[in-house]
Amino acid sequence: MERFSAVCAAAFFTASMAVAQGRSASDQSKLVARGKYLVTNVAMCGDCHSPHDQQGREISGRELQGAPLLFQPVQAVPGWMPVAPPIAGLNGWTHSEAVRFLMTGIRRDGKPAAPPMPLYRLSRNDAEAVVAYLKSLKPSK
Repeated sequence: MERFSAVCAAAFFTASMAVAQGRSASDQSKLVARGKYLVTNVAMCGDCHSPHDQQGREISGRELQGAPLLFQPVQAVPGWMPVAPPIAGLNGWTHSEAVRFLMTGIRRDGKPAAPPMPLYRLSRNDAEAVVAYLKSLKPSK
């Protein structure tokens, strides 16, 4: 029953997001699926933004919730971030801020992404899909 409730809540959330953004629920669902593919299979965001167990596997239920990096630069890198922030839900980011960041690599404060985050230059369509997916996830606590 809990799983059914969760599925219903997710469907409602997706439909309401679609209406708010002028998309049909089907279009929004496709956009979220494309974003999930880009996040998990192309950009591999979980490699840094998800905690991993001793065998190197992402910890189930904590995907994209932020994590200490498991690697460090050989030489000092100015601005290096030793912890990847949580990106599930994109807490504190507006839709347009997140899309701009993924298209330009420039943060909300006007500075480039901190290393080791690559300066992504996604197309608008891909950035919209990634943001739709990340916004559909439950933010970290």
